[in-house]
Amino acid sequence: MSDGRLSVFKTYKLYVGGKFPRSESGRVYEVTDSKGRWLANAPQSSRKDARDAVVAARKAFGGWSGATAYNRGQVLYRVAEMLEGRREQFVREVADAEGLSKSKAAAVVDAAIDRWVWYAGWTDKIGQIVGGANPVAGPYFNLSTPEPTGVVTVLAPQESSFLGLISVIAPVIATGNTAVVIASADAPLPALSLGEVLATSDLPGGVVNILSGKTAELAAPLASHQDVNAIDLTGAVAGSELAKDLEIAAADNVKRVLRPQAVDGADWTADPGTRRLTAFLETKTVWHPTGALGASGSSY
Repeated sequence: MSDGRLSVFKTYKLYVGGKFPRSESGRVYEVTDSKGRWLANAPQSSRKDARDAVVAARKAFGGWSGATAYNRGQVLYRVAEMLEGRREQFVREVADAEGLSKSKAAAVVDAAIDRWVWYAGWTDKIGQIVGGANPVAGPYFNLSTPEPTGVVTVLAPQESSFLGLISVIAPVIATGNTAVVIASADAPLPALSLGEVLATSDLPGGVVNILSGKTAELAAPLASHQDVNAIDLTGAVAGSELAKDLEIAAADNVKRVLRPQAVDGADWTADPGTRRLTAFLETKTVWHPTGALGASGSSY
């Protein structure tokens, strides 16, 4: 074979509704590595792409939230298996995106896969720490159970293109929500490749939708979208005008808002705890009569 063969350059696309569309605007932008060298052209999503992603997320919500917690855990573990199989690709992309050596990028990718497995294990356990039976005065069972909030917009971390990305996506879907994710503007390639992994796993189309482009341009219509139930502002700088503007827009339909924290991104390898798992859960409380309680106890 000739050594002068042409390289096959990868065409990165959005991941919306389980499919891989180009941006409806037809726009792309150049993605470069830490030294300014060209890596690829990424699609520059439009407001229309953002609205399409919300439609896909809403359509998928009923089936995903209605699945058993155990089944969601199985699906998420399958995603981890697929990530492990494409480990070398992600090591290369993370090294380019974040300017890391191959060994450091490998450590980041391994931590990201481990983080995904960790969240997969929480799907059928989170209800045990945020739900339970409540003591009440009267012949009733009073039970509180967590339920997913709905469609969640996630602004992925700008600096941590893979470990941070997975750290904000996995807890959202582990608890039964669906997600519209805005990838890091400068380092979107690992996120777009993650879409390829999700498409070849058992995750239903629309549960995760991944957009690339300008964070502020995409976040504004999603923050004000009436069919988005919550927004994670991690990818916006804490205290920035963007974060403030998005919080104001989100208030229009009383979205849940996870504010960007100064600690976000400081060390994504640290134990994440359960803060993100519980951020987008609602609590449903049910009263159920036990029957009349007499001197001898319940009558049922």
